[in-house]
Amino acid sequence: MRALAILAVVLYHAHLGVVRGGYVGVDVFFVISGFLITGLLVREAQDTGRVSFSAFYARRVRRLLPASLVVLVVSAVASAAWLPPLQARGVLKDGLASALYVGNYRFALAQTNYLTAAAAPSPFQHYWSLGVEEQFYLVWPLLLVGVSFVWWRGRPSRAAAAAALAALGGGSFALSLWLTQREQPWAFFSLPTRAWELAAGGLVALAAPALARRRPPPDVGWLGLGLVLWSVFFLSPSTPYPGVAALAPVLGTAAVLACGCGSTGRGPVLALRATGLQVIGRVSYSWYLWHWPVLVLAPYALGRAVGLGENLLLAAGSFVLAVVTFVLVEQPVRSSTRLQRLSGRRVLQVGGVLSAAAACTCLVVVATLPSVTGHGTAPVAALPHVALSRAETRARAAGARPATAPAGWLDAQELAATDAVQKDIRRSLRVRDVPANLQPSLAGADADEPAPFVDGCLDSYLSSAVAPCTFGDTTSSTSVVLFGDSHAAMWFPAVDAAADALGWKLLTLTKATCPPLDLPVFSPVLGRAFTECTQWRENVLARIAAVKPALVVLGVARHYSDVYHFTVYGPQWTAGLSAMVRAVRALGPQVLVLGPVPKPPFDVPGCLSVHLSDAPACTESRSQGINGAGMAAERAAVQGAGGTYLDVAPWFCTRRTCAVVVDDLDVYRDDNHITRTYAAFLTPALQPELERARGSA
Repeated sequence: MRALAILAVVLYHAHLGVVRGGYVGVDVFFVISGFLITGLLVREAQDTGRVSFSAFYARRVRRLLPASLVVLVVSAVASAAWLPPLQARGVLKDGLASALYVGNYRFALAQTNYLTAAAAPSPFQHYWSLGVEEQFYLVWPLLLVGVSFVWWRGRPSRAAAAAALAALGGGSFALSLWLTQREQPWAFFSLPTRAWELAAGGLVALAAPALARRRPPPDVGWLGLGLVLWSVFFLSPSTPYPGVAALAPVLGTAAVLACGCGSTGRGPVLALRATGLQVIGRVSYSWYLWHWPVLVLAPYALGRAVGLGENLLLAAGSFVLAVVTFVLVEQPVRSSTRLQRLSGRRVLQVGGVLSAAAACTCLVVVATLPSVTGHGTAPVAALPHVALSRAETRARAAGARPATAPAGWLDAQELAATDAVQKDIRRSLRVRDVPANLQPSLAGADADEPAPFVDGCLDSYLSSAVAPCTFGDTTSSTSVVLFGDSHAAMWFPAVDAAADALGWKLLTLTKATCPPLDLPVFSPVLGRAFTECTQWRENVLARIAAVKPALVVLGVARHYSDVYHFTVYGPQWTAGLSAMVRAVRALGPQVLVLGPVPKPPFDVPGCLSVHLSDAPACTESRSQGINGAGMAAERAAVQGAGGTYLDVAPWFCTRRTCAVVVDDLDVYRDDNHITRTYAAFLTPALQPELERARGSA
């Protein structure tokens, strides 16, 4: 069963398309671990009348720690050598957490989506399952002894242990179901939501004597094996997981184990005792440790993307590493008579020292990483992008605007601002060094988010409620609404500054991965129709009807993949955009649709951290970053529905190239969102467009 589990995991991670649900191999491992650990504890209690905690934990140290720390240290050094320095810093923090066996909670806190992550995965991400198991090993022996007080009288109580496991498993499963629908990363990575899987294996171990007497029919084992294989081939990354779907691999594995307890020559045992599977099963732990960092780091080491064939070769190479590790590390440590003579307490001390050494290795490697601060000088004096006070913005706007603006005044203002930005872009594209005074810094770019991202105004993923977030001149009778997904929210600094200068009230109505178009959305995170998005959009329209704003600014990302069950710029997309513009216009406001921001093919701060002396290496052509035909289709749909369409590409690109650094400003904070700082810098260019759209007939 271990062999089947590791084959499923490795082939899934190698992107072999037919193994769509190979991630369930980890669930199989959990059930097997619960079975083995509970069986060991019960047998020790039966044989000796007690459980030696120090001896138990010492065995876990000898079994798990050496190989995991070897792979962790090698992965840390390789990450520092091959990853972009900026990315390596975050990755090595993952390594630090993994060395302390709390990496699963670091990934949960970071809202990592194991199945449909858009960002590059961490080479240490697979250590999450080791964290879950180690945490279970810490709790379960103590709980067993606590509930089975009969053990202290010399005899273990299987009934008490089974009751404890059943209660623990039931509560854990209920929590898993609840969190899978609300906080999927926590449901996936945390011990409380995974404990029921280990408990399932433990219950089989407690029932082993009865199973040996009654001998379950072979069909039970074959049915269980079928459930596991069905999960491997028919579940997918879009399946809500763990949730109800995890019952199939967990119950299937438990059934195979139960059948094996009752027979040594019937059922799936006949197939699973094959020599090849036995060999793979013996090295499955080391293979699990090696395969993931090899697959994740290889593209960086090679400097290019890796295809399926190469992935399979890399997976095979990681198997060789696993065999070497098993022979040179796992087996010698496990069978060492010298280590076996040490007391359990002394082995635990050695394990603590080794874990601390691995954690320190990550810290030392971080300290040796090259600086991610630009070493050039700013090409011109720093730009005036520091936020102004409300009084200053109003005074500046009043001083720049004539008492009676002549015809064409807004056009002249917008043209002057765009020409100024274009001049900055052209000058910046000729500069090779990343400015030393880059704002935000490369290390701080990811956190350079506008207010809606951090103050609760980017509405909750699993809620359809509309947050009452008001900015600008909150006392004004003239309102403007910023409506859309995170690509609407990223424009907040410019829209807010313009609204404040013009004396408008600004309402932000934004929700992550919820495009403001009238079309159904499938959520790859939830694995189902994104009904919260549909209801939220209806609630936004109701809010617009109640507020009666003069203008609605609509912003949307253009890099949604087909996994959302629509195609950006396709007929469904343009029809949905047109329908939304018509729906808003029917409520009274004017509508301004913001065109797409160029989409870099990589994380921009990470790329710049590699090319501190060659910033143009991180740029892309305009034709790559902007879909001209798609924009034309959108423009026609918006104008046909009575809205205004704004092409923002001139604020990012020349006719040929799109910039990622403009003078001393970092344009992007990741691979698609612009920084708060750059958005604020674009206020003079956006403000006249807002005024024109508001006054359009």
